Amino acid sequence: MSIKVKMRKFINYCKESYTELTKKVTWPTWAKLQSSAILVMVTTVILAIALFVVDYLIQHAMTWIYTL
Repeated sequence: MSIKVKMRKFINYCKESYTELTKKVTWPTWAKLQSSAILVMVTTVILAIALFVVDYLIQHAMTWIYTL
């Protein structure tokens, strides 16, 4: 495959990508985007706290087991 054919395919890919992103994709509204971002942040904090608690409990359980 020659460089011209590869370049033509690449340019065609870029044009089609641009068309799809500007005319076919439904982008969320700013309010929807904010609420989704807040949901992700809250979920991340909750999971981090849950993992911390599990890690803390396992650490103390293992310490207790090793001191027997």
